[in-house]
Amino acid sequence: MSHRGSLLCLPDGIWAWPVAAVGELNDSALQPILARAGELDFFLIGTGADPSVVPEALRASFRQAGLSVDVMQTGPAVRTYNILLAESRRVGAGLIAV
Repeated sequence: MSHRGSLLCLPDGIWAWPVAAVGELNDSALQPILARAGELDFFLIGTGADPSVVPEALRASFRQAGLSVDVMQTGPAVRTYNILLAESRRVGAGLIAV
């Protein structure tokens, strides 16, 4: 499989994610994730090539949904996602393209 652009990886599938930068993360981009919060324990956000911080308001949305969120560059996020998935953990990831 080949894909160009950002990906949203959730328990029920992998989709193109219309987020090209951390600054584009908003309630609309997070809606599919928060709608599945009951199916997840962890959500990883891959920020592309550069480290970044998710705004506190969005972190609060994850907390309110009972979902732990971790933010890192996309390369480490992919590796972490694969490890957690191999451990049968309930994990999802939003991976901003590098």
